[in-house]
Amino acid sequence: MGNVISLDSILGVGELKAPAESTPVESSGCSSSSCGSSDGPADMDPAVWDKVKNHPCYSEEAHHYFARMHVAVAPACNIQCNYCNRKYDCSNESRPGVVSEKLTPDQAIKKILAVAQDIPQLSVIGIAGPGDSLAAGAKNTFATFEHLQKKAPDLKLCLSTNGLALPDNVDRIAQYNIDHVTITINMVDPEVGAQIYPWIFHKHKRWTGLDAAKILHEHQMLGLEMLTARGILVKVNSVMIPGVNDEHLLAVNKAVKARGAFLHNIMPLISDPAHGTHFGLTGQRGPTAQELKVVQDACEGGAKLMRHCRQCRADAVGLLGEDRGDEFTADKIEAMGEIGYDDEARRTYREHVEAERSGRHASKAAAQADVQEAVGSAVDPILIAVATKGGERINEHFGHAKEFQIYEVGPQGAKFVGHRRVDQYCEGGSGDDDTLDTVLSAINDCTAVFVAKIGGCPSKSLESAGIEPVDRFAFEYIEESALAYFKDYAERLGQGSIQARAGQDAVIRTGALTAKRA
Repeated sequence: MGNVISLDSILGVGELKAPAESTPVESSGCSSSSCGSSDGPADMDPAVWDKVKNHPCYSEEAHHYFARMHVAVAPACNIQCNYCNRKYDCSNESRPGVVSEKLTPDQAIKKILAVAQDIPQLSVIGIAGPGDSLAAGAKNTFATFEHLQKKAPDLKLCLSTNGLALPDNVDRIAQYNIDHVTITINMVDPEVGAQIYPWIFHKHKRWTGLDAAKILHEHQMLGLEMLTARGILVKVNSVMIPGVNDEHLLAVNKAVKARGAFLHNIMPLISDPAHGTHFGLTGQRGPTAQELKVVQDACEGGAKLMRHCRQCRADAVGLLGEDRGDEFTADKIEAMGEIGYDDEARRTYREHVEAERSGRHASKAAAQADVQEAVGSAVDPILIAVATKGGERINEHFGHAKEFQIYEVGPQGAKFVGHRRVDQYCEGGSGDDDTLDTVLSAINDCTAVFVAKIGGCPSKSLESAGIEPVDRFAFEYIEESALAYFKDYAERLGQGSIQARAGQDAVIRTGALTAKRA
């Protein structure tokens, strides 16, 4: 089993009463409106930066370098969502609530130790289902974390919940030093919630309709406030459902910011009849790329946004954007026998990454200042797509890319704003025209695509579609390269040699990748 990214690539190439709306609590993250997943050490309290700097979900920068692992020890759930259908033995779907194998706490610990020995980039262990981590008394969840604290104290602990049982469990969360909690909050108006949640199970009773949504909302808001009062960082996930809660998400963003949420992650609805969900079977569509971005942009200035979520499986292993779970199945773990624990490789890796990142912050600032001086504010920002294996570098061949990272680049800098899943264009040395069409539709709102290498045929197809293929920044850093490109783009625009692309949209293919890296 190989590492996700080699060290060489890093060093070289590459019923409860809801609190009043008007009573904000101090954020457990940062008081500045500038603090978000794309920010660095200068943007937040050092203690907060220490918590997030190696967490791939709480720091956009960290997701280029660090891996996460979800252990499927929580199969029960206490609510039903119209977008969810949990599956416990599924290997071919890539979405939350799906796992290949359920684990006992003992099995989970053994699996964690095996992964930790093989993947030095591992920094976070999370419990995200396949049900709710706090349902059914959360027995398995806390048993797993209790043992893990003793076996692997250097790994961060994280859990995800719908929030219904959260107020009853905040003390235990704090007791086990779980300092990252994700709450899925899709509404702050029970009228909206009734369209999303057909029922909840609370106090030995099934509740439906507005009653269910009201109880859930009250518990979510109270739980959020209780967590942030203890200094626990909270990320709020919201599923954007066109025609249901899309416009309402601005109110959600405002409400969670007032209660101290560190991040708000607005995700596209995954809706496919094959998944067997209510929304999938009734034809509820998900948003397009631009619809999602419009809502996310409208929330800027509120709770800060996470835009690099891959909507992972509940048993995901590896970097965001890939999953190595097939390498660590129960039978393979059992065959390993006794598994020891040594954190030396992870410590070495983190030291190398820390050294590399410390220099990056200055180089990003210098590149941004250069663009601001040369371009000013006269040129509108553009989107670019980037083929990357990680390490914040342009280091993937166009034909081998299984996703493209999307950056918005303009006079104010370069920032990560999303990702687009695609099928691999090149298989066995030749390209597939049908696959190329899906790639083009995925990045159709982009002005350029940055790659380490690209063949002549896909280059011509991109140019015909009005997307510029760019390989002159191969193996260089993404943001600095994007800013250098934008400076040149602005000059060419001023000379009239090119025209700006406008009014384009793209197709979002939802779900996380399950492919293994060769």
